[in-house]
Amino acid sequence: MPLYVLNKDGKPGMTRRQCTGEYKIKPIKKKVRELLGYPYPARIPRGVFVEQWVGISTDEFHRAKDADVKYMRNRHPLITDMGWSRSDCIRYLTSLGLADTPKSSCLGCPFHGNAQWRNIRDNSPQEWEDVVEFDAAIRKGNARANATGNPLLGEAFLHRSRVPLSEAPIDHVTAAEWAAMQQELTDSGPDLQELEQGVVDSCSPWACRGDVAPVQDDFGLAT
Repeated sequence: MPLYVLNKDGKPGMTRRQCTGEYKIKPIKKKVRELLGYPYPARIPRGVFVEQWVGISTDEFHRAKDADVKYMRNRHPLITDMGWSRSDCIRYLTSLGLADTPKSSCLGCPFHGNAQWRNIRDNSPQEWEDVVEFDAAIRKGNARANATGNPLLGEAFLHRSRVPLSEAPIDHVTAAEWAAMQQELTDSGPDLQELEQGVVDSCSPWACRGDVAPVQDDFGLAT
């Protein structure tokens, strides 16, 4: 996970992001192989493939990518067939009575903004308890990795302030949040409910929020 790290010399850092590949792309490829009848390490014959539909909309077209294996061919119907933007998707969900459908993200994702952390704390007490416990558990690193007597050269955190999540300044409205709300007022930005939840950029198996260029918040840290 892309954890925020406070090194022993006091300098901030981040661990490498591998969660998209390890937790999403690899399991999908494994399942695709099983569906095709060629589980690893069996060789998949030429011309045998699946067509995978990926729900990336027109306002995120830059995230639409081809698969990196020949047995999978990505298709992006919202872009190529329908020309739907995020707003079009929201209108469609609203017409089905599903207007409150949340965008996807992992519960303990370090890329959460303050508003998303507040939403979990205020509306999902059990999930908040879980994520606070998880944040405390990662402070000194993985127990298995430390079993050899090589502890982390610093401390790991979920929140960008690099303090325990239970103490993090999540009630602070960042400059990025204010900018997003101003964009909403022009009727060209994300849905207001999304802004209140702090999820401006969603995740999918092929598009992590961490791919977005970072913005400096009021702490001088990337959001």
